[in-house]
Amino acid sequence: MRRARVKKIRVLLVDDNPAILEALAGMLRPNFAVVGLISRGAEVVDQAEALKPDVIVLDISLGDVNGFEVATAFKIARCPARILFLSVHEDPEFVRRAFEVGGSGYVFKSKMPDLPRAIEEVAHGRIYSSVIFTVRR
Repeated sequence: MRRARVKKIRVLLVDDNPAILEALAGMLRPNFAVVGLISRGAEVVDQAEALKPDVIVLDISLGDVNGFEVATAFKIARCPARILFLSVHEDPEFVRRAFEVGGSGYVFKSKMPDLPRAIEEVAHGRIYSSVIFTVRR
């Protein structure tokens, strides 16, 4: 009897810190298909088109551009990948802004062990956040 092959969620990691990228990749590779590591925000949209990730784990502070600008570019390009922000910024205003620009999830770097669950959630069309917040209407 054959086992059905389960398709791994394809994840693209974006952070300007190479040590964080390597740590994230090592943590995620057993359960996810890590399709790329990118340290420059300006490269993300082109690379995402080529690599076709299901989820993009995106830092906010990238140096050359910020993650909000990258997320906005994804929205304009109609990129189908879901964006999961991973950031040191724990201020609810950052979280709110992340969702306003099209993010599907937000994980604090201080809660990095939650990342695999967050990836699963956003890959399946659900919202994930390290903090509960309210949206102003």
